[in-house]
Amino acid sequence: MSDKGQFEQGYEIPIQQQNVPGLESKLDPAPLYDQIPTEDGGAQPYKAAGKLTGKKAVITGGDSGIGRAIAVLFAMEGADSFIVYLPEEQSDAEETKKLVESKGAKCYLHSTDIRDRENCKKVVDEAVKAMGGIDILVNNAGYQMMQMDIKDLPEDQWIKTFDTNIHPIFYLSKYAIPHMKKGSTIINNASINAYIGRPDLLDYTSTKGAIVSFTRGLANQYVSKGIRVNAIAPGPVWTPLIAATMTKDAQKEFTAPIGRPCQPSEMATCVVFLASMDSSALTGQTIHANGGAFVTS
Repeated sequence: MSDKGQFEQGYEIPIQQQNVPGLESKLDPAPLYDQIPTEDGGAQPYKAAGKLTGKKAVITGGDSGIGRAIAVLFAMEGADSFIVYLPEEQSDAEETKKLVESKGAKCYLHSTDIRDRENCKKVVDEAVKAMGGIDILVNNAGYQMMQMDIKDLPEDQWIKTFDTNIHPIFYLSKYAIPHMKKGSTIINNASINAYIGRPDLLDYTSTKGAIVSFTRGLANQYVSKGIRVNAIAPGPVWTPLIAATMTKDAQKEFTAPIGRPCQPSEMATCVVFLASMDSSALTGQTIHANGGAFVTS
């Protein structure tokens, strides 16, 4: 439970840095997963309504941050999850599993590097084997590293960012769709940076723009088949990725117009909406969960 006032307007998170990819267990303060910030800076429990009862979800980057919050809220709404993460994130994944199971759902762990297309194929195969099918695919995993100038951006970093952020979305969607039926959904994690063109994250920003376009194109391919494809575009969200990849100066400015960074649970509520029939009229769309920034779609 967060301390009262921790998430009120103007609250500044302590500056901290971790090694990539970052661990949730070392993050201070702990982010919110099954709670939603309140007006007074406190938090209240998320109120579930059985929106995803019986559903089976695959979530990449499901060990921590937004991915963990999605798995937890999915569990509260009645869905089992198959979470994918890197080997060095095993401890966080184990904690996510405990949280999901405490909500009464099943959580299957799968450690792999999804930059390899064969690993993506195995993710889908193992998920189908474990859960008996796939109703929801959440492409959430991502990588970033700050570089102020294109002249200083290593070419290997450019390739790694694309191999992590966009190529697996293609592979996983391609391999998962044959197992999906009418009513299934794919939700991709884009970013506000695709719309504002953040200069110190050029490669990351570029991949997020590609995700928005991929979402629109795939949605148009499958709208007639009853499979919906949407995205969220988070603004500043307090996750291990921030402590592991952003400079101290960048962290000092890490806030949204609402006066604080957003919480993973606030992104997860949007994903629950997109995964459920509450959003039955939405496909090819991006929800701008950015804490009050106005962008041009």
